[in-house]
Amino acid sequence: MTAPMRPTEWWWVRHAPVIGPAGCIHGQHDVACDLSDRDCLAALARALPDDAVWLVTSLRRTRDTAAAIAAMGKHVPEPIVEPDFVEQSFGRWQGLNWEEMQERDPAAYDAFWQDPTRNPPPGGESFAAQMTRVAGAINRRTTEFAGRRVVSISHGGTIRAAVAAALALAPEAAMAVVIDTLSVTRFSFVEDGLLRGRGGVWLVQGVNAPCRWDLGGGK
Repeated sequence: MTAPMRPTEWWWVRHAPVIGPAGCIHGQHDVACDLSDRDCLAALARALPDDAVWLVTSLRRTRDTAAAIAAMGKHVPEPIVEPDFVEQSFGRWQGLNWEEMQERDPAAYDAFWQDPTRNPPPGGESFAAQMTRVAGAINRRTTEFAGRRVVSISHGGTIRAAVAAALALAPEAAMAVVIDTLSVTRFSFVEDGLLRGRGGVWLVQGVNAPCRWDLGGGK
């Protein structure tokens, strides 16, 4: 009898808080992050699995967060950049807060809010479009790293989209998922299904867990 394949485990960590005014939508702007919460970073270093593949995005706040976790004594292999896990683009609204968006572009602002999950900001992409690209990259990387553990240092919108892919959520439902900075979200892909089913299924083990919780990782 063939032994069942080991699940492919995903450990998602949202990057450290962005440095700058509160309430701004940074999107794909490459901004720095605040790595001063050493206790939280050390807790992540203890909790995240030791034998994982590490993924980051093209934005420095994910790379710097991965490096800060490594500086706490965690063995982190050279992270792989996954471009499709980058944050949602807010186009010309990036770097603004909601009030500034409305003041500068009232017509586009009103149009956006008619369907904010499917309408893109001016020059940007919709959350629904982000969900599609994130789901495609998850499927691709799950095939590539089948049976392994994957740590992905990513963004709030990306992790929200990943949860939506695992749970088959519509964009409106996915927007209700809260993803805090330096939180951990976990799910696994079971290739041979559950309960004698056929085809792979996703198991969600936790969403938005604080970094100081016992996350069940490590060795």
